[in-house]
Amino acid sequence: MERWKGRVALVTGASVGIGAAIAKELVRYGMKVVGCARDVEKIQKLADECQSTGHSGVLVPFKCDLNNEEEILSMFAAIKAQHKGVDVCINNAGLAHPESLLNGNTSGWKNMMDINVLALCICTREAYQSMKERNVDDGHIININSMSGHRVVPSADVHFYSSTKYAVTALTEGLRQELREAKTHIRATCISPGVVETEFASRLYKDNAVKAAASYSKFKPLEAIDIANSVTYVLSAPPHVQIGDIQMRPVEQAS
Repeated sequence: MERWKGRVALVTGASVGIGAAIAKELVRYGMKVVGCARDVEKIQKLADECQSTGHSGVLVPFKCDLNNEEEILSMFAAIKAQHKGVDVCINNAGLAHPESLLNGNTSGWKNMMDINVLALCICTREAYQSMKERNVDDGHIININSMSGHRVVPSADVHFYSSTKYAVTALTEGLRQELREAKTHIRATCISPGVVETEFASRLYKDNAVKAAASYSKFKPLEAIDIANSVTYVLSAPPHVQIGDIQMRPVEQAS
């Protein structure tokens, strides 16, 4: 991670869970991290914590609604003006609504597509353009995917969500191919965790606390730091090594 000291990383969905853990780890390794979310106050608290702990990097909170392309473009413009540009883009923001295929609400489907797929693509495009215009040839784009992007579990609540994560799997491989065709050494990686104990379940089942709690009670789930450690592992790989996809899950998770 030594070569990333002082360089700029964007982490979307950095206010809680996996995004917060990733942002904190990258700051610990000396990176300048722009953490974005709608709830910027939580990121500010995390930034204060990083500073008081004495981490060598810095966390810069940025308020951004990823549903809004104009806000995303404004964020990248601000990063360019204040920090020159992005060297690492970590597309972490994602969400799920329990909208089945037979009875789901279109608004829920659209929200999942907007955040899990379109916002990821917009951030990826803008990050690449930022790297290209500064002749950054060793940047990295990391998509935080899910095991739901590799198999479909028998639960109607997450079938549409799973389709968005399958899209992320395809988009990451497509990105790798396009980067190769562009003759750049910018790398693309997908990290696909299984069950992780975060606020994901409580948001998915916001009207059913019992069901949310049950999501983490069957076996010991992964922790957010486990995924953050995978990010630093990927970034630490030698420049000639491209890690395409890390699939990780709790030892006791069946599928």
